[in-house]
Amino acid sequence: MSEYHKAKRTRNLFNKNDVKRYRLSRSKIDLFLACPRCFYLDRKLGIGRPPGFPFNLNSAVDALLKKEFDQHRVSGTVHPLVKNFGLDLVPFKHEFIEEWRDSLRRGITYEVLDTNITLTGGVDDVWVNPTTEEITIVDYKATSKNGEVNLDADWQIGYKRQMEIYQWLFRQNGFKVSKTGYFVYCNGKTDNEAFDSKLEFDIKLLPYDGDDSWVESAVIDAYKVLCSETVPLGIEDCDYCGYYEARKEEDNENNTR
Repeated sequence: MSEYHKAKRTRNLFNKNDVKRYRLSRSKIDLFLACPRCFYLDRKLGIGRPPGFPFNLNSAVDALLKKEFDQHRVSGTVHPLVKNFGLDLVPFKHEFIEEWRDSLRRGITYEVLDTNITLTGGVDDVWVNPTTEEITIVDYKATSKNGEVNLDADWQIGYKRQMEIYQWLFRQNGFKVSKTGYFVYCNGKTDNEAFDSKLEFDIKLLPYDGDDSWVESAVIDAYKVLCSETVPLGIEDCDYCGYYEARKEEDNENNTR
């Protein structure tokens, strides 16, 4: 039985009596909104959802896009993709750009009032209008699908929340932030005659007008849930909670046979 305990984390757990501020990532706020029960089990009890497979190809696309846009950051020029969209936005040259990108250890942070939560987020990129000094939040996405990419699917609410949290974090840090963020969306092409050891993409720039008015209240609600000593209810359409309940029911039946 001891082998099962390996799935229970003992580090980075929330303790309301801890004097040290608790770092809560952007993705964990999204988890809270998706299912408070899964969020509580993860952050307070150390029982996380089973991990998914790593998206190594997506990570490779992210890394290459960052290198490409960094060239324009150094030269202070507009990327051709951005120019073709009719925008005068250049990659933001700032001393903390690499820190903001480091989602695992640093990121951009803000200490949320009336909590001991420090909200964190790691952005893909930030652009700036040289005339107005207004910054624009940018996120890279990669996929491979037939037809044009868009932001219309229900599950892409997570992408939109991600953008809005980043916008909120930068505003709380004193930056003038455009309400319009952009997704650099790369769609892998499957209609080429051959692979030829390379994968080609169609790249689109998708604008999104964010509304970050919900962010602070969501963090405070998540904090209240963590301070409770009672595991909250899950949501009806949570696949993870549904699996757990079905598994528990089956195990109970087997134990009574």
